[in-house]
Amino acid sequence: MTSWLPWRFLISRIARRRGFLDPVTVLARLRQFSQPSEVQEPIELIRAGVAFHARGLVNTKVLQNNLDWVWPYWASRQFDPTDPAFLPRAFSFTHVNLTHRNWTALGLPGMDAYPIVDPRGLVTPLLDGWSIDWWFLPRAHDEDVPALFPSRCREADQQLHLEPELEVRTTTADATGTQLVTRARVRPSALNSRVPELVLDAALTAAHDGYLACAIRPANPEGVSFIDELKLVEDTLHVNGTEALQWSQPPRWVTSNYERGDIAGIAHHEGIPERTPPTVSCPAGLATGAALFPVQAGTPISIEARMPLPETELKRQPTTPELTWSEALAAAPRIKSPDTHWNFLHDAALHTLHLLSPHDIYPGPYTYRRFWFRDACLILNALLAANEIDRARALLETFPERQKSDGYFHSQEGEWDANGQVLWIADRVEQAGGHLLPQKLWRDLARGADWFRLKRLHADGKPHDGLLPPGFSAEHLGPNDYYYWDDLWALAGLRAAAQMATRRGETQAAQTWTNEADNLAHALQRSFAKIPADVTRHGVPASPYRRMDSGAIGTMVGDYPLQLDELGPEHFTRTADWLSEHCLHRDGFFQDMIHSGVNAYLTLDLAQTLLRHDDPRYLRLVQAVADAASPTGQWPEAIHPHTGGGCMGDGQHAWAAAEWMLMMRALFVREERDHLVIGAGLPAAWFDQRETNELHYGPTATKWGPVTVSLQRSESGSTWRVKVTGDWHGEAPRMEVTIPCFQTFALAKEQNPVALERA
Repeated sequence: MTSWLPWRFLISRIARRRGFLDPVTVLARLRQFSQPSEVQEPIELIRAGVAFHARGLVNTKVLQNNLDWVWPYWASRQFDPTDPAFLPRAFSFTHVNLTHRNWTALGLPGMDAYPIVDPRGLVTPLLDGWSIDWWFLPRAHDEDVPALFPSRCREADQQLHLEPELEVRTTTADATGTQLVTRARVRPSALNSRVPELVLDAALTAAHDGYLACAIRPANPEGVSFIDELKLVEDTLHVNGTEALQWSQPPRWVTSNYERGDIAGIAHHEGIPERTPPTVSCPAGLATGAALFPVQAGTPISIEARMPLPETELKRQPTTPELTWSEALAAAPRIKSPDTHWNFLHDAALHTLHLLSPHDIYPGPYTYRRFWFRDACLILNALLAANEIDRARALLETFPERQKSDGYFHSQEGEWDANGQVLWIADRVEQAGGHLLPQKLWRDLARGADWFRLKRLHADGKPHDGLLPPGFSAEHLGPNDYYYWDDLWALAGLRAAAQMATRRGETQAAQTWTNEADNLAHALQRSFAKIPADVTRHGVPASPYRRMDSGAIGTMVGDYPLQLDELGPEHFTRTADWLSEHCLHRDGFFQDMIHSGVNAYLTLDLAQTLLRHDDPRYLRLVQAVADAASPTGQWPEAIHPHTGGGCMGDGQHAWAAAEWMLMMRALFVREERDHLVIGAGLPAAWFDQRETNELHYGPTATKWGPVTVSLQRSESGSTWRVKVTGDWHGEAPRMEVTIPCFQTFALAKEQNPVALERA
């Protein structure tokens, strides 16, 4: 029935009668800015966007009308007219965090629940839930003594400790000398080691008498999160009837609801009530409560709080039964360089990659805690480099669960990059492991390779002839278009499929996919040639129908990581030059479209191309990304150019962590198609530092086997000795030593190790 009902006419008529814009006309106008596509926008993104802005609508109603409440750090800054993060709100339909999307996930290896900690120590135990905050509150009626609310502190010291558990430590203080140090970590429960437990500590030294408060907050780093009921039963707090929080000593318990106001305001201005009921309910969902512990001026106090994480058990893969981080990362590469900050960021990235790939691969612990093939394949590439080969293979074997009957690997409708990515990373897994993938998985991969033949277009000589259909922007490159990003992945995927077929002796399939790849390569070259000369002299835009803009970053995938030199490396080097000249903000790649911020992983992708082509500008980009990291060693998806906080996406982005880890690896060792490049990215300044006597990276998996690169300064200090150690699957690959300020040469097996002298 729905096929013949005149829905568009009815919707237009109703809208006009009610005085609204005609939505059908508006949508038709919008579609004029994109190429006709079978999917205008993935339903998955629409669902996510609706949920996101539903929260923003609640924020609009609640936050700006209750600015006397204590809200999370992002809101304290974004709603403050004296702050650079301030955003006017007059015509904004929803109020969302656009200035400080930063947080750090806690957890254990193999765990799929992630408490997050914001830049001022606010802890959100459960996904999209309420939060726990620590405060100092003065004694009743002492108006001259300020309270200490960390979310209102402009300055704080926050650190991430990696061993023995992931721990975030946050220190805040005020002008009177009151100092609050909070710690958050996750460990196996003492009662049941299969259940993770969130452990919080607060240590307070106050300049005045008062209370250390453990406050339960109806908000998190995205905004309001409703608390309908708080109930204290025998010193155990139950939130919304389920979660249980306990303290190391019995607290004095105070509560409030929306009608009475925030417990923070009541305590600070009216004084701590002598007694409040153990249970509070709030029809508005803004119940607040605090466990109070008396404090004497100058006398330190320390309180611990514990909460089981009921959403999950520690379900581990058979290949990773570990319980501790040191066991989980025992095989991971070790880095030794004079830049301790870079070293820390590398090790933090390793923890992020492992943490966010328990049974599925998540690009982030909160906003992006869902699956995309795009992120998953690139994160898998870093897991391989981290010697997580068994884990990568196990995760890869789950991919066919999302494959459609026609062979399409589907995570979002209307995005055509997934099949190429899956085939490319499958080939990488197979090479790194040194043996073939299971036959059942291979059959599914083969169906994925055949999908291209059905999907590619035949357009009679137009610029998109032989390419994939127009699709929704995979890397936020713009409206629906014939994106080269998709086609470059397709070409790499077909080449990978042919290689895997050859290893199995399936010569006919290998030839079929080789022919398909050759045909696609010719189509891309024809398409490049049809782009107007005034455009192509600068490089290759995002699609054959686009001018050069920041979306051209998508084309760079052909150079890194895909190394599609057959298309002509000059296409990619010219594009890199144009992007470097027009799209950098303080040496970070600024993506105008959607991201509207500096993107760490795209900056590092560009740096990889510059390094691959011996362009020294790569080092400035790497340093810019290091400088943009949060104090806990994390990057949001996009970074606000003024506040330095996250302005888009998840506040801890696994793709960014993956690219940092791979960038550090590329300084020491880089895989080319038929050889290894040793030391090409090592900064020359490192060799001038007298206190630096050793550089080291490894072991790290390559297609030829795991390899370790070590450089040792001689006792005289005049020479360095380079040693490359490999556990090769077969014959050792050709190795080219290309270290800045040293002579370039091929490293033969019989020369290893070899002494280096300044060129």
